[in-house]
Amino acid sequence: MNLQAYRDLFKAILNGEFVQAPYDSESYINYVKLNHSRMKRWTKQGVLTPALKEAIEAIKTPQTWVLITEPWCGDAANSVPYLEKMAALNPNITVEVQLRDSGSEIDQYLTNGGKSIPKLIARDQAGNDLFTWGPRPSEAQALVQQQKTSDAKAEDKYAELLLWYKEDKGISIQEELIQLLTAIPAV
Repeated sequence: MNLQAYRDLFKAILNGEFVQAPYDSESYINYVKLNHSRMKRWTKQGVLTPALKEAIEAIKTPQTWVLITEPWCGDAANSVPYLEKMAALNPNITVEVQLRDSGSEIDQYLTNGGKSIPKLIARDQAGNDLFTWGPRPSEAQALVQQQKTSDAKAEDKYAELLLWYKEDKGISIQEELIQLLTAIPAV
């Protein structure tokens, strides 16, 4: 599916038109509601840096960005709007969204042995991986790893991560994508 179909999936879930598991569970519907709201906020308020725009505009050959995600994923809600904005800057970028829980390639792109999402895989025209990114900016990943040793309540850990995203304003994902894009050898 493309990014618009992914956005439409949120609406279908929230309208009760898509009720396949896990979206037949009230708790997952609540995650989708929250994530839909977060995505709308970052789509409206998120700003790409000039350095990132330059790196995206410098892409001269077609790339396919495979984005493995799910509407229930909070990290995706804070990252996907920035990835959308990036892809929109260059017609050489095509985005293919794969749902993690529905036949995606996630098993080939595990994080510490887990199916963490979102996961972005950039490929060249021949289908070779140029880079992978995810499931979250490295500073947020370090926070999550540190939280695993904490006795704090799960909701407090989640609130801390959400605060990190709010304060970061998408800067970390952009800096990481600049590094990945500029490391691709010119062809």
